[in-house]
Amino acid sequence: MAIDAIGSVLNLNSTSSINNSTINQEDFIKLFLSELNYQDPLEPVDNKEFLAQMAQFANIEQTRQTSENIQNLVLLNSTEQSVGLLGRNVQATTEGGVYAGKVMAVNFQSDGALLTIKTSDGSVLTGIRMSQISLVQP
Repeated sequence: MAIDAIGSVLNLNSTSSINNSTINQEDFIKLFLSELNYQDPLEPVDNKEFLAQMAQFANIEQTRQTSENIQNLVLLNSTEQSVGLLGRNVQATTEGGVYAGKVMAVNFQSDGALLTIKTSDGSVLTGIRMSQISLVQP
């Protein structure tokens, strides 16, 4: 999930691909058991190698959990930022130009917060991402 922040660069034309080359704990155990089943009985797996593989997997799992926790913190921060903009005057850059107005609503989608801005001339801009906000006024 992409998380927008105020003023971040957003490339509307790029497509993101999800890298599905990760291995979970269950897959690792299946792979490891297969390795043990098909090993040469005359040259079994060295205990040091076994322990190194287990330690490496534990490190990978801890890194995955840390990454997931950081992603949750970033999402929480983005949510807090977007709610903090309610009722504030902002400047937003869209494909149609630069607009100034007051944030009237925040709509939360799975891919981030979308703002609704009422401009000074009374028009309403919807679907504004946090990355499109270039200026926040008190």
